[in-house]
Amino acid sequence: MFISSPLADFESRRIPASLASISPVLEHVIDRPRKKRTAEKVISILGVPSDAVVSFVRFLYSSRCSAEHLEKHGIHLLALSHVYMVPQLKAMCTKDLAQRLTIESVVDVLQLARLCNAPDLYLKCMKFVADHFKFVEKTEGWKFIQDHDPWLELDILQFIDETESRKQRNRRIRKERKLYLELHEAMECLEHICSEGCTIVGPSNVDPKKEREPCSHYSTCHGLQLLIKHFATCKKRTNSVGCGRCKRMWQLLKLHSSICDHSECCKVPLCRKFKQRSSTSPDENNKRKDDAQWKMLVRKVVSAKAISSLSLTNKKLSDLEEDRMIGHRGIGSFRLQSVRRYRS
Repeated sequence: MFISSPLADFESRRIPASLASISPVLEHVIDRPRKKRTAEKVISILGVPSDAVVSFVRFLYSSRCSAEHLEKHGIHLLALSHVYMVPQLKAMCTKDLAQRLTIESVVDVLQLARLCNAPDLYLKCMKFVADHFKFVEKTEGWKFIQDHDPWLELDILQFIDETESRKQRNRRIRKERKLYLELHEAMECLEHICSEGCTIVGPSNVDPKKEREPCSHYSTCHGLQLLIKHFATCKKRTNSVGCGRCKRMWQLLKLHSSICDHSECCKVPLCRKFKQRSSTSPDENNKRKDDAQWKMLVRKVVSAKAISSLSLTNKKLSDLEEDRMIGHRGIGSFRLQSVRRYRS
């Protein structure tokens, strides 16, 4: 329909002035005074294939662009939409190009995204290059950048370095978070063992129950029980050299004392003594208490405890909500009987 229109002149790669109102740039060009009053106002679009111009004019007519045209002329349409300030077409092109990135085309699309001020497409290209750099660096596009655009090459390498550093930092944070959660779980198991008892270790005033089922944190709890049994019988516990397993037990007891809020009635051994020692012997113990790493460890474990409690609360709330919804489903089993009205 558009090709047969007398207004369209695709062979000369020109578009009619009547369509310029869609583009502020074209509108500005049309509003300029003519050199000759009788001259026909024609805007020529050069530098791109004529088929791309046809697709561009089709969009100016209908505000639509088929997937076939985007796939075939997406790069040229992005350039035209940027130059002539057609934001709808630009958004369509950036979205389509981002979905069609390949090893061979990503460098070209990256350069165009930078020139056309398309930050979303630029970022996706950067991430694509970072994820497939071993293959991208073998392409002709990358060699062209190395020879003609060293600043872009530097930006890409810096982005890759920052991305890798961010990944390493996130892995380290996840690893530390897992450690703090495990320490928090160990603190809960320690209180559980010393107050209630578990499978093989328990307080002296509680009768052992061989038939007792394992607790929810059995893996951590069982390892801690074995450590407590070793701590109670190890002969190197009080030696200056000491035992590695006993040292870990001392650290766990001290950590518990640092985060315990009820040391007066706490049943964990040495909890109150650690509190008293830190308050009565400041000259000797402040070195440990003021140790930045130890303070940070205590804070992280307390934070892990808060996060775990919040997660448990959210889980309970979701379970209650689910139970309530299940209870309401029973209404569906009732059938409303029709009421017959009798005439008097």
